[in-house]
Amino acid sequence: FIERLWRSIKYEKIYLNPPKDGLHLNQLLNEYISYYNKERSHSSIDEFYPEEIYFSTIQIPKHATAA
Repeated sequence: FIERLWRSIKYEKIYLNPPKDGLHLNQLLNEYISYYNKERSHSSIDEFYPEEIYFSTIQIPKHATAA
């Protein structure tokens, strides 16, 4: 999971907006993590946002939690 997350961060944010310095990189990471949790739907949880699942009573589909 973590490797896929970092790949998404790199290809969707960092490579498209190369940071000028460490502070800018931090800002880009914060923006992407916020986007990832609040605005980017995820097919593995039936197109919900992670924040919706975490903070609500939405039931996670059984196929999404099966390992």
